[in-house]
Amino acid sequence: MSTPVIQLQDLVRTYKTGEVEVKAVRGVTLEIHRGEFVAIMGSSGSGKSTLMNTVGCLDKPTGGSYLLDGVAVAGLDRKQTAKLRNKKLGFVFQSFNLLARTSAQENVELPLFYSHPRVSLHDRHERAAQALKNVGLDDRRDHVPSRLSGGQQQRVAIARALVGRPEILLADEPTGNLDTRTSIEIMGLFQELNESGITIVMVTHELDIAAYCKRVVVMRDGQIISDTRNENRRVACDGIAVLDRAEQKAKLA
Repeated sequence: MSTPVIQLQDLVRTYKTGEVEVKAVRGVTLEIHRGEFVAIMGSSGSGKSTLMNTVGCLDKPTGGSYLLDGVAVAGLDRKQTAKLRNKKLGFVFQSFNLLARTSAQENVELPLFYSHPRVSLHDRHERAAQALKNVGLDDRRDHVPSRLSGGQQQRVAIARALVGRPEILLADEPTGNLDTRTSIEIMGLFQELNESGITIVMVTHELDIAAYCKRVVVMRDGQIISDTRNENRRVACDGIAVLDRAEQKAKLA
């Protein structure tokens, strides 16, 4: 098997709150290979968000090691860490984090302003337009977030995460603010992206959402308590078909 793109070994993350030490992550060992679609689950306080922050190079471990595509993250300074993060990772959040007075196109272009080497104005426009087309929003490029539905806003956020052409997409509760139909549509988009070769790691507390992933990792008290392959994972288009049939029955009732 190929070298893991994400490799955690005995990872520990401890926070200090006054005189109290809080062990958020307690000796986690985890490998994720290219092309995987992994859900990380757990209740509040389980350590899943801290683990995601570490994988996203937003936080550094107190102990153990983290290799991102073979690079030891702990040995990098802030500038090197930012460069690695921008090159390898894309982020999608529950709250979308879009600029309210800025069009979808401009929101997607934003990460390219900070990329190295610099991206020309023409290439920024082209790449953002293509990213929006890839998520089905080619006709919404000039719309500000208030003129988009919740699902459309999340698609803009996904396009923004993809515009830097990352190898890994990290999603933190990406369906948390969405209704059932829109959540399934977003999971369908993630499945398409995963089939195109993008590795996806997603934090969720919803079993129904984790069922669309290829692998499910469950955390409790800062440790992994199970790590299973989802041999019978759901396909998003099937879920939409089920909803359509249910809605038709409701209309006829």
